[in-house]
Amino acid sequence: MPNLSHRTEGFTESIIRKMTRICNQFNAVNLSQGFPDFDPPQQILDRLKEVSHEGPHQYAVTWGADNFRVALARKQSKLMNRTIDPDSELVVTCGSTEAMMAAMMTICDPGDKVIVFSPFYENYTADTILSGAEPIFVPLHPPEFNFNVDELEAAFKQKPKALILCNPSNPSGKVFMYSELKVIADFAEKYDTFVITDEVYEHIVYKPYVHTYFASLPHMFERTISCSSLSKTYSITGWRLGYIIAPPHIIDVAKKVHDFLTVGAAAPLQEAAVVGLNFSDDYYEELQRHYTEKRNLFIKGLENLNLAYTTPQGAYYVMMDISEFDSRDDNEFCEWLAQEVGVGAVPGSSFFREDVNHLIRFHFAKKTETLHEALNRLSTLRKKFKRI
Repeated sequence: MPNLSHRTEGFTESIIRKMTRICNQFNAVNLSQGFPDFDPPQQILDRLKEVSHEGPHQYAVTWGADNFRVALARKQSKLMNRTIDPDSELVVTCGSTEAMMAAMMTICDPGDKVIVFSPFYENYTADTILSGAEPIFVPLHPPEFNFNVDELEAAFKQKPKALILCNPSNPSGKVFMYSELKVIADFAEKYDTFVITDEVYEHIVYKPYVHTYFASLPHMFERTISCSSLSKTYSITGWRLGYIIAPPHIIDVAKKVHDFLTVGAAAPLQEAAVVGLNFSDDYYEELQRHYTEKRNLFIKGLENLNLAYTTPQGAYYVMMDISEFDSRDDNEFCEWLAQEVGVGAVPGSSFFREDVNHLIRFHFAKKTETLHEALNRLSTLRKKFKRI
């Protein structure tokens, strides 16, 4: 039989999705895969009910239904401090996962290099490899997860085609300060590099930190491909509604890539989600308050249990240090944690290029009672660990 593709030889299954299956197997509280256990806003659900009867049920315009794109462009124009043209500067995708893949395939040729900060969301390296490109890893140093300017410039000196910037960051929860973004922007201009942003947690930022859209920096819109989705903002991770915002000449190509990858995002879901895109500022202020309460509850619980962690500045993840348990394999530790303690986490090694096996990632996008139950189970961690 013929060989399978060489580009997939290094692929493993998603560790995050694997941990969800393990959680399901052992009835563990799933703090691994980042989806809420609470419903989307009622207004969106009510509109979805109407759409289920009245439609649309056929293909939308390939690059996004007209009213969806207009509403999205209006929302993002206000946030990004520039007028986004819904026809020429935006394409709707099947989640931010496809947005990132389409962005990579739009700008990268086989042999190109792409800078990836480490730790990173697991899809970024896969996107790079599937595009035929080569990742250049630049470490973000714990506990603040800051980059070293010299290390970053050394990566830029290798003439990469692009840099991937996740802000706020998954898994670390880092929010890049304006001064840090300016360093990246200066290097991008100096070395003529694209920047692909993943900003799905744009509305989940904790005071005093502030999210700055990279494309809003001086001269950066022209070389930025902004990727995001509605998944986290409206608690609709299963709807798979994402988008790319970029200059027209980039969007022209991204539309073609998107068309041949997926044809288009689900028409009835776009129609229902327009309601959310038209929410007032009050919704996003309440969302921030909502997640601030969940973050504070969870990290206070970890603190009360004397478990070491890093405080997230944005997104909804906490990195916990398991050094005290002298576990040499964080994958085994997480599987044991799900089976014996009843709480799911993701091994930190799946996010790092460096040899890191003392961190695991929890997420706290859960109901209050779910977080209390997880913390209650974690209170047995030390006692149960002594038995193995």
